[in-house]
Amino acid sequence: MFNAEDTKKRVGAYAADFIENGMTVGLGTGSTVYWLLQTLGERVQQGLQFSAVPTSRQTQTLATELGITLTELNAVNELVLTIDGADEVDARLQLIKGGGGALLQEKMVAAASKQLIIIVDENKMVDTLGKFPLPVEVIPSGWKQVHRKVMGMGCTKAAIRQKNEQAFITDNGHYILDCYFEQITDPVNLNIALHLVPGVVETGLFNGMADMVITGHSDGRIDTKSR
Repeated sequence: MFNAEDTKKRVGAYAADFIENGMTVGLGTGSTVYWLLQTLGERVQQGLQFSAVPTSRQTQTLATELGITLTELNAVNELVLTIDGADEVDARLQLIKGGGGALLQEKMVAAASKQLIIIVDENKMVDTLGKFPLPVEVIPSGWKQVHRKVMGMGCTKAAIRQKNEQAFITDNGHYILDCYFEQITDPVNLNIALHLVPGVVETGLFNGMADMVITGHSDGRIDTKSR
C-alpha cells in the first residue's frame, strides 16, 4: 500500500511521459503537479527540451529552480497539452479547481490547450461535486455583493479565503470566495449563473474541459479515463 504522498509522486511521474521534445505545454499547480515538475526537472537534466506556460507564481518559481524553460501565455497561439491537478473530479470528468488559488490562470491555460490532462489521487474522485468548497474569484471592492447573490443560489456558507489572518490575494489581485454547496448537481448552469453576477471574475468549475483524468490508487494502480 502506498501513502497519499507516494501515490501523488507516482502519478506525477506517470504523467511526465506525455511531455515530449519540442512541445509547448501548460503546467498546473498543486501537490500532485509538484511531483510532475520534479520528474520533468530530472528529465530536463537528461536532455528533454520543451517550454511551458506556468499557471501560478508558485509553479513558475519551482519550474525555474528545476531548469524548465518557461514562456508566457500571450507568446503562444496554442498549447499541445496542459497537465494540472484538481480538488474534485466527478464521473463525467467535471472538475472543481482552485484550492491553490490559481483558478483564473489555470482556466485560461486549459482553454488554450489542445488537451487537458488532470492528475489526482483516488481521494479526489467523487460521485457529485460539492464536498470541496467551490472557489469563486471576485473583485475585492464588490465581494459582499457577490456573497449576497451566491447565498441565494443554494450555497449554505461562503467566506473570503484567508492567509495569515488576512484576505488571500490571488496572483491577479483578487479575492477568493469559498462557497459551500452540499451538492452541485448541475455544475454547467451554476457556472453560467455565477458568471452573470457582477464582480465575479472566474469560478473553479471546469466543465467539459478535462480530456483525460489520471488517477493514482493506494494499492499502486494508476488508471486513466478519457472523455
